Amino acid sequence: MRKLIVNQKYNNKKLINFLLDNFNGLTINTIYKALRKKDILVNNIRVKDNVILNTGDNIIIYITDNYLFKQINLDIVFEDDNIIVINKPSNIEVVDESPSSQTLTTMLEKQIQIPVFPCHRLDRNTSGLVLFAKNKESLDILLEKFKNKEINKFYKCKVYGIPKKTSDTLEAYLFKDKKKSCVYIYDFPKTGSVKIITSYKVLQTNIKQNTSILEVELKTGRTHQIRAHLAHIGLPIIGDRKIRKK
Repeated sequence: MRKLIVNQKYNNKKLINFLLDNFNGLTINTIYKALRKKDILVNNIRVKDNVILNTGDNIIIYITDNYLFKQINLDIVFEDDNIIVINKPSNIEVVDESPSSQTLTTMLEKQIQIPVFPCHRLDRNTSGLVLFAKNKESLDILLEKFKNKEINKFYKCKVYGIPKKTSDTLEAYLFKDKKKSCVYIYDFPKTGSVKIITSYKVLQTNIKQNTSILEVELKTGRTHQIRAHLAHIGLPIIGDRKIRKK
């Protein structure tokens, strides 16, 4: 059994779309089968149709995890007695506050059969290396090293456009609108905004396609900083649909 609460993004949207977006292994056929069996409840009422949802609706589904999530054998890049490094695939959260969600952390714990502690995060749609601690002592040490900038994180991004400079350090101000679940970038401080600093280096350009591959380093770490900051200077990440410029 899994429980979910409908957020604003899915207000006035169909139940099937909500379920498909929240469970990467779920198929339409499985959903319709569950509807026929009345194994899906909306606000504690068993439904048999593809109903329209509203913000705050409570969804309960009686579908086993084998049908909800894709079965992934995680790529372990490095492991010793204290840490483990995973090459995270895209379309999965590192952690999630909802106990009903499958995350990289829960998948890893299931695979290696011990508790692990993520030392940092990557966005759901971002692939790359994620460092986990295997014990509390290692976690404390690694978090301190991240805090003191003794561990550097680099990101590779493919963007539309070709920068005028082959490398640069960008400064701007980011405002996170929690109600709309999006961020805005400003060139000058605004009420509620925080300063962001992002460095990039051009690795490759394709003039014919008007695209570039950048190596990006965060000097500050804010929600959606890379995608927002690059979009703000006219270099949106290919495939990104979340950023609003204001």
